[in-house]
Amino acid sequence: MADVLIALGGNVGDVRTTFKKAIANICGMTQGALLARSSDYATPPWGEADQDDFINACIEIETGLDPHALLFTLQKIEKKFGRDRANERRWGPRPLDLDMIAYDDIRLDKPELTLPHPHLFERAFVLVPLAEIVPDRLIGGRRVGDALAGLSTDGILRLPDLD
Repeated sequence: MADVLIALGGNVGDVRTTFKKAIANICGMTQGALLARSSDYATPPWGEADQDDFINACIEIETGLDPHALLFTLQKIEKKFGRDRANERRWGPRPLDLDMIAYDDIRLDKPELTLPHPHLFERAFVLVPLAEIVPDRLIGGRRVGDALAGLSTDGILRLPDLD
């Protein structure tokens, strides 16, 4: 079984309800076990500022799927919740974005999948929820908490838990 970190994001529709349903789908469709789930965070848009704020969270799962099968499954779940990769703007609005951040300690550099995620250490909107659940985890030789300490967290707000 592999230990996998996945970032969730979205800014279209009822994102927090989408997260709840998507996490259930991730666990079910990957025969995975949810090990940890961060709080939800409201975050300013990244890359394209002229859109609604995003909600971001991270989960840690255990799965027997290999990285490519997991990527395929995550993209299938995104589509199920309304994501249309073929017709969206890069960094634009979306109902659900699922990014594989790390898969055990595997390093992979393929056109369809790079592990660990190539932009992880530039994105506080991923590192804040990730540091909540795995602050001491080493990814690409860097401790999550240390990587977060080097970034601004301005505009990132922890949301209250849902009932």
